[in-house]
Amino acid sequence: MMTIGAGEFKAKCLKLMDQVAAGHGHLIVTKRGKPVVKVIPVRDKPERPLFGYLRGSVSSQGDIVSPIGEIWHADQGE
Repeated sequence: MMTIGAGEFKAKCLKLMDQVAAGHGHLIVTKRGKPVVKVIPVRDKPERPLFGYLRGSVSSQGDIVSPIGEIWHADQGE
């Protein structure tokens, strides 16, 4: 991660954007010493799609909807 002032970023923005795009991390641009923007590379496609990400990680055994006969504290009326 590199931090740079807004004035310097303005003067070197094309070169800095090329560096970020080439995979040299990300860039924080500051204004009066406070972070204002973060420049990060754009990925063409995600590493792994989020839809269906957990497919196959959960299994169910039998009926998962019917009561199991367990007495709960809330059911006892206390």
